[in-house]
Amino acid sequence: MTDVQVLHIGTQAMVLATKLAAPILITALLIGFAISLFQSVTQIQEATLSFVPKAAGVAVALIFSGNWMLHEVTSFTTALFDQLPQLIHGG
Repeated sequence: MTDVQVLHIGTQAMVLATKLAAPILITALLIGFAISLFQSVTQIQEATLSFVPKAAGVAVALIFSGNWMLHEVTSFTTALFDQLPQLIHGG
């Protein structure tokens, strides 16, 4: 196994992690921004106000993107296991 192969697998893993985290993080970011804007406009300064909408939004994002996430992880793992003989023998 060469250093180029290790870097390639590491890069693929990081790209996959970014793709999997994006729907959840973007949802939480948008909901947090909307709640912050609402709090600024109405001058309600309650720190716990954004927790429930964020949790609900993240749950909805997981429900809608969970199947895609599972498919992506399964595809990556299957491809990695398919490459295993080549990686071990250096071919």
